[in-house]
Amino acid sequence: MKKAFTPMALTVALLAMETLTLTAQPKPPAPDELKALQEISNSKTVDARVAAVDSFAKSFPKSEYLNFALTAAADAYEASGNSTKAILYYQRALEANPKDYNAMLMLAAETARTTREFDLDKEEKLAKAEKYANDGMALIPSATKPNPQVTDAQWESLKKDDTARGHEALGLIAVARKKYDVAASEYKTATETAVDPQPATYIRLGGAYTDAGKPDQAIATLDKVLAMPNVPDQFKKVAQAEKARAEKAKAAK
Repeated sequence: MKKAFTPMALTVALLAMETLTLTAQPKPPAPDELKALQEISNSKTVDARVAAVDSFAKSFPKSEYLNFALTAAADAYEASGNSTKAILYYQRALEANPKDYNAMLMLAAETARTTREFDLDKEEKLAKAEKYANDGMALIPSATKPNPQVTDAQWESLKKDDTARGHEALGLIAVARKKYDVAASEYKTATETAVDPQPATYIRLGGAYTDAGKPDQAIATLDKVLAMPNVPDQFKKVAQAEKARAEKAKAAK
């Protein structure tokens, strides 16, 4: 997702860049609160960031910036591949701000990604993920700009990208349920909604088409990824592998 922030006279703007979910602009933090937020934004490792977040949460449990801080820890864990702890901190961010649609969308996606086929509570998890995605998307149209210096056009673009994230999460949920036509529809909506559709979304769309028995549509979608300029090599490799799978499925037909 594109981030479009100019300084808010607060170092905490670095945290706000990670989650655009305030329902109202918060009051400036007190000096000691700001210092703690700066420690979070200046941390260089996952452990250091989480420690700074935990310290902030303990010292300022009622802070208007608590969900930002908790999201910073969740994002750090997600980037390091620790989905279990990422989910925990996104849940805490949502508890701190029940209208934090970013936390809802991230919980939807992470829950779908970590749900396994033979989990005894598989459908319970997926139903919860689906609710997070739908509830999060429902909050986006009326969400207030987190920074008055963000233009209306920028804010509308950001909201479109966030809505696309919700549809992508619903696609992940549909894949977990093996409802590949539904997944393809959600991924396609995500690519059409986002201002800047991501290669990964197109790759997922191609995979869903293949699994739905539509290899021609899969190949066309994956060719679009392979034709994109400046796509990282790892994405191209995955797209090529998915295209080969689609071609194999087409030949088998």
